[in-house]
Amino acid sequence: MSASHSPAHPRAITVYCASSKRCPQVYLDGAAELGQLLAQRNYTLIYGGGNTGLMAAVSQSTLAAGGRVVGVILTRFLEDGYGQDGHEMHTADDMRSRKQGLDERGDAFIALPGGFGTLEEVLEVISLKQLGFHSKPIVLVNTNGYFDGLLQQFECGFAEALINQKFRGLYTAVSTPQQALDCIEQELDWQE
Repeated sequence: MSASHSPAHPRAITVYCASSKRCPQVYLDGAAELGQLLAQRNYTLIYGGGNTGLMAAVSQSTLAAGGRVVGVILTRFLEDGYGQDGHEMHTADDMRSRKQGLDERGDAFIALPGGFGTLEEVLEVISLKQLGFHSKPIVLVNTNGYFDGLLQQFECGFAEALINQKFRGLYTAVSTPQQALDCIEQELDWQE
């Protein structure tokens, strides 16, 4: 994958995260920080298009900092008023198409804390990378230790030889949004 982009195709990062309205503030703060950093570093945010929870926090902070935001949302969610205003929005009729839209538009993936949908999305892009369908960076932002259990499950898979040790490099876990972007920039040699 080439790290070079023309001005017409800015670098884009797909962010998977919660849409829950009951997210603890520490997670909302982390999402807002990521959005601000994306805009400051001139990256396009690709996300699930929602207007609640971490989805709202990351998209609103990206927009507030002057960044570009692209949502990919189910048509029925948009019709129900779930979509965020103020940015480009693409619709999909089913979840497979929605995930494909999120995956194809991003040059890298970041997972913030989230529920079943977030976990399913990040595990799918890890699996696809394992199978050689892409080579994009995947970073889990382990805010407040949220992903500790998942990372422990991965370690169990490695220990029991259910996951080959050679796949340890498929993903990276970090503590902060800043570290996530630093990892992606290093892997893709995006330093200007």
